[in-house]
Amino acid sequence: MSKIAYILLCHKEPEAIVQQAQRLTAAGDYMSIHFDARAKPEHFKLIKDALADNPNVTFAKKRIKCGWGEWSLVQASLYAVEAAVVAFPRATHFYMLSGDCMAIKTAEYTHRFLDNNDCDFIESFDFFESDWIKTGIKEERLIYRHWFNERTQKWKFYTSLEWQQKLGLKRKIPEDLQIMIGSQWWCLRRRTVEWILDFTKKRSDVMRFFRTSWIPDETFFQTLVRHLVPEDEIQTRTLTFLMFSDYGMPVTFYNDHYNLLLSQDFLFARKISPEATELRARLGKLYASTGIDFQVSNEGRSLFKFLTGRGRIGRRFATRFWETESSLGRERELMIIVCKKWHVAKRFLEEARKATNVPAVEYIFNEEDTPLPDLGGIQRTLEKRTRHRRALMRMLFDYYETDRLIVCMDPANLDLLHDFFSDRSVTRMLEIVCQFSDDYLTGHAMRVGLAGERTSKSALERLLPTIRNDIHYESDRIRDAGFVRHNRIHEVEPAEENAPRIAEFLTIGQDKAMEIASKNHLYAD
Repeated sequence: MSKIAYILLCHKEPEAIVQQAQRLTAAGDYMSIHFDARAKPEHFKLIKDALADNPNVTFAKKRIKCGWGEWSLVQASLYAVEAAVVAFPRATHFYMLSGDCMAIKTAEYTHRFLDNNDCDFIESFDFFESDWIKTGIKEERLIYRHWFNERTQKWKFYTSLEWQQKLGLKRKIPEDLQIMIGSQWWCLRRRTVEWILDFTKKRSDVMRFFRTSWIPDETFFQTLVRHLVPEDEIQTRTLTFLMFSDYGMPVTFYNDHYNLLLSQDFLFARKISPEATELRARLGKLYASTGIDFQVSNEGRSLFKFLTGRGRIGRRFATRFWETESSLGRERELMIIVCKKWHVAKRFLEEARKATNVPAVEYIFNEEDTPLPDLGGIQRTLEKRTRHRRALMRMLFDYYETDRLIVCMDPANLDLLHDFFSDRSVTRMLEIVCQFSDDYLTGHAMRVGLAGERTSKSALERLLPTIRNDIHYESDRIRDAGFVRHNRIHEVEPAEENAPRIAEFLTIGQDKAMEIASKNHLYAD
């Protein structure tokens, strides 16, 4: 059975470090600790004294001062790894952790998972071809030397970089290495770790290169593992669940995240808030537990993106420069059907097309495969359609040689509605208000990735009210916008009440409107 040597890099909260070491080693695993030399000496003494009698804990042979983005983080990791290899000959895996990490699965589950997956787990994407780096310098991390810390010595860092660029002091990347990049939170097999340590002793040129590269903890192990280990023995993923905000900052987990964390397809999570005492206590008991079944649904990242996106949507109302003089035309009439249930809107659209003989287009701004004529390329992607919305609509009017056109839109497209209602053309809207059962919302959550087949019932019970409220919120925003010529029909209202609104929207007689409103299958899911 697998035995794990946890490599712990930490610099604060000595009591929490002691508790973490005691929890993880109680299940028979090991730990090698590097405690930052910048930290208070009394804190390190507290840790050493508390763990002195624990045979499953060792310490890095040398403590160094660590700085974000510096080689020191890699060197500290190597010191801790070297100590673990010597102290724990029975360790089969080496797992990198920080003081902010906690287990979100039991030791029983973790060992079984590693036994069933004979491979190394490490993110390793091509440095130059991937888009892993979102902001800041990229190639400059490698081809220039970095002696100063960008965060604490900003002027020296950028002045040094600028002078190297002016003087043409580029350096070559070791020719036999494909530089890779990824998260620094990895889990490697013993054989792989021994290969890496052996490589560091033989290749002084590679060590010199990485010592003066920028943020090497994202490239050093990632590159060496890919260089030394066969590709089919590497899974390009981390086993530590972590997320980043839109601003590039790590997402912190609190007391109410317990069930969410346990349902993710990961073994550990980072970062757990120091103030989340209840969460820390519950997770602390978890690792040593036995016989627990985990319902892994893995919707954490998509759920976080969904929840944080609500209420922070940037909107624009002024026309862009390319839309100057791009009015649809004062004599033209655009009729917009708005409905969250797209299949309902499409049924209504088909009935409207029959009743009016007016050209009709489905969710043109929401579905890439909406059937459209060739308009010179502007129709090819959703991004192009949205960016050139008025030009696209004007071309559709011209293509169909009509002054009336019907389209469908999602209620989330408030910016589009504002744009079209501000045009000189006549714009009408019919909002179809539907009922949403729990079964429908569950299916919707699965379709958009907020839930999976294995999402627990309790997780869904917490999620569904949020989705339902979000749908109501979109409808409320439309009502609050005060659009003129805005009608609403309701699934729960009788056809006699909906028919006059349909007649006004489509400019048809009451008989035809009543026929549409009376369709039995119109709202069926």
